[in-house]
Amino acid sequence: MKKGILLFCFLGSLTLSAQAILPLKERAEVIRQIQMERFEVLLPQLMHTHDIDAWVLITREYNEDPVVKTMLPPTWLNARRRTILVFSKDPKTGKVSRAAITRYPFGELVPSLWKKEEQPDQIKALADYLVQVNPKKIGINTSDHYGIADGLAQTDYALLKNALSTNFQQRLVSAESLAVAWIETRTPKEMVIYKQLVEISRNIIKEAFSTAVITPGVTTTDDVVWWMRDKVNALGLDTWFHPTVDVQRAENSDLYAFDGKSKFDVIQPGDLVHCDFGITYLGLNTDCQELAYVLKRGETQAPEYLTEALRDGNRVQDQLTSNFKTGRTGNQTLKLALEVGRKEGLRPQIYTHPLGLYGHSAGTTFGMWDAQNGVPGSGDWPLHENTVYAIELNTLVYVKEWEKDVRIMLEVPGYFGLNGFEYVNRRQTELYLIGE
Repeated sequence: MKKGILLFCFLGSLTLSAQAILPLKERAEVIRQIQMERFEVLLPQLMHTHDIDAWVLITREYNEDPVVKTMLPPTWLNARRRTILVFSKDPKTGKVSRAAITRYPFGELVPSLWKKEEQPDQIKALADYLVQVNPKKIGINTSDHYGIADGLAQTDYALLKNALSTNFQQRLVSAESLAVAWIETRTPKEMVIYKQLVEISRNIIKEAFSTAVITPGVTTTDDVVWWMRDKVNALGLDTWFHPTVDVQRAENSDLYAFDGKSKFDVIQPGDLVHCDFGITYLGLNTDCQELAYVLKRGETQAPEYLTEALRDGNRVQDQLTSNFKTGRTGNQTLKLALEVGRKEGLRPQIYTHPLGLYGHSAGTTFGMWDAQNGVPGSGDWPLHENTVYAIELNTLVYVKEWEKDVRIMLEVPGYFGLNGFEYVNRRQTELYLIGE
């Protein structure tokens, strides 16, 4: 059976076996197939949409442009020497040619056109190639609002500019919109994988929030954090940030979960336990926050006031995602969702961000915890289809039994596509119960 058919069978079966984590060699083949789809199908569409004739990416080993990092061949862990990639669009056919002005081919998908023996100067070879393809607009990765799209180092920019004639210098434009679109857009193959990735993440959380890991009165929140790190490592996966686990309880203020103390506390019966956790697999990332309740002696379920509080959190999620609309900016969506929530008597705080090739990725941003009136730049980015977001938010709920506010903090990957919004792989609607 051919590799392509094997991959197709694998992708089609991903959702059937959530813990079927591939060995490294097979992961490399899946990543190669994903990159091929992105180069051959997605990139020509994006270059046409964003009106870029040639996209020039220059980076160096250990100082990689974030966009180039998403293109690295699966057997490359870093760029090599100075790596130069040029994607050029044929004005008549729209076909995009891929070229590496490098000492080595850029994996199997981007051939090297540089013959050092004929032209020892790599930057001059790049300039000569640009003259050959003669683009009207040459996109380079510079950006005021997105670090991910601002990967062209000053040194490389100066070298490029000095190597070009005045005529070609005037064709240099920011490729910000193209770079962000490349980062934010998900392909069909990636979305099949994403479903599995979220399930793996939630299964790890489910196990962490159980008596297999937590002994109430003994286990600390920090113990659970390191168990999660060890679990991910044992599975051969990575975390893209250090997890957090914290508690809220009757005798502490509602800000207890943010003052640092709760992250080094012993988990007790009656606690509301919260985690923030995400993993990286096959080039994609998750970001999840979920909640658990530690049963007291004689309890078989969480108190209704905490169950109701979680429903309020789910309601805020609905208020945000129901306002997702193609072309609507993050700031506009944020304003609508907060207004609806407050009219219903809720106290929401929304800080939802793009998710995908990076955890805190590039694309439409819906608030930050300290910017509830909107975010300049990334909040003004319009919502596009085929994108994924960490639906991250909280709402304060007054619990009279505790005589205090409880903060319901939730985060779950969601997908916005042709048919609107959907969760990549469900969301939490019931508290995990520790001790059942």
